[in-house]
Amino acid sequence: VKMGTRFQSLLAFLLSCLILISAASSSEQKGDGTLRIGLKKRKLDRANRLASQLFLKNRGSWSPKDYFCLNDANSDIVPLKNYLDAQYYGEITIGTPPQKFTAIFDTGSSNLWVPSSNCYFSIACYFHSKYKARDSSTYKRNGKPASIRYGTGAISGYFSNDDVKVGGLVIKDQEFIEATSEPGITFLLAKFDGILGLGFKEIAVGNSTPVWYNMVEKGLVKEPIFSFWLNRNPEDPEGGQIVFGGVDPKHFKGEHTYVPVTRKGYWQFDMGDLNIADKPTGYCAKGCSAIADSGTSLLTGPSTVITMINHAIGAVGIASQECKTVIGQYGQTMLDSLVSQVDPRKVCSHIGLCGFDGTHSVSMGIKSVVEDGVSGLLNEAMCSACEMASVWMQSELSQNQTQERILAYAAELCDHIPNPNQQSAVDCERVSSMPIVTFTIGGKPFDLSPQDYIFKIGDGVQAQCTSGFTAMDIPPPRGPLWILGDIFMGPYHTVFDYGKTRVGFAKAT
Repeated sequence: VKMGTRFQSLLAFLLSCLILISAASSSEQKGDGTLRIGLKKRKLDRANRLASQLFLKNRGSWSPKDYFCLNDANSDIVPLKNYLDAQYYGEITIGTPPQKFTAIFDTGSSNLWVPSSNCYFSIACYFHSKYKARDSSTYKRNGKPASIRYGTGAISGYFSNDDVKVGGLVIKDQEFIEATSEPGITFLLAKFDGILGLGFKEIAVGNSTPVWYNMVEKGLVKEPIFSFWLNRNPEDPEGGQIVFGGVDPKHFKGEHTYVPVTRKGYWQFDMGDLNIADKPTGYCAKGCSAIADSGTSLLTGPSTVITMINHAIGAVGIASQECKTVIGQYGQTMLDSLVSQVDPRKVCSHIGLCGFDGTHSVSMGIKSVVEDGVSGLLNEAMCSACEMASVWMQSELSQNQTQERILAYAAELCDHIPNPNQQSAVDCERVSSMPIVTFTIGGKPFDLSPQDYIFKIGDGVQAQCTSGFTAMDIPPPRGPLWILGDIFMGPYHTVFDYGKTRVGFAKAT
């Protein structure tokens, strides 16, 4: 699943001292074909510190006639819980009598799984609720083996069938996975028991029919849509909500901008260019692909642009010797090629650092002389560094910068190249002066302010701040790919329109 690995960690980074989950949970179903799931949160006890890393063209508009809208008189609520703005999850039940579990509602996967009572050798199973088939009168044996691999975690087990309840909706004879193995610490430290996938059936393991598909096919929801509102205000006890079968107009303003799903599996769509402080990067000028993923806490993108963002916000990354070597030895040659109108994608092959397969540069393993005069192989890192530098240079050229400034800028960016799947530290005192980062979706701008993309932990001199942008390089043909996780879905109410195969965004309120 997820191209063989999970694009981005479900847990991301458990940042300490923001919020603690609410222990309260309630549900209500009023039979109008919609289900609304709320999010709750409260402040985190300082004693519970977890600062370590665990993982990580078309437009449309919404109008009232498009969807069944909820209001206070005809809505149904089932609270979800929010842990550290990194895990949004809610209660479901499986079996008769019902066995309770907490689950992530994940648009980036498509299977439902929970720990099994037959999970004996994974410590994580002993810290979470386990499904007991023998205690359910509606259990049906299946036994088909199953395994799912995420970014830095995996589960395996077998399929079973039983009644699953989400709020007031009962999905009878739902196929799900009993996880008998959850190795490592990824799920050990998770505040949720399992995952309920809301992606397309195309990425479901075992060709299993997802819970959402059964909700629609069995007529349990009024409209074939669901929507997310994620409250990022740590002072508000209400954490947000997911609505199955409708939208809640109280939680967005204006119209939704819709873009069609371009590839079923994830909720994938086309995205335009990305701006930093109103300055276009040029990286997505000809379009990029993106997915809206409620199971990803951060916002991931190609190292090239994440490095540019990190530089703009002063994030401290890892200096790359390969990058500095490329700039030092080949920077002027690369710049000359760009000035002479060589395609930026072909610059690195044009100067002999990479090959070109028709769409992008590829490592050739050729020899060169590095700065210390020792002959060595130019590995893939050198080719990758050249590709990134050519984009940076082209971006500066489009802004009519001097050649001296362009080369200096590229050298500076080398110090801000992030580690994949890791966040970068920033100066808390500079947050208010950090730039707006703007994504273009459906021809319209979607701004992220520093308050949207910076995690702040603590107050005063003890405060720690980290960037919510992290690098994830997905190679062609599936990539480059942006993953718009909770950092983006927080400020923008998101509609997943299964019926019209499109995704919509509007300013959240």
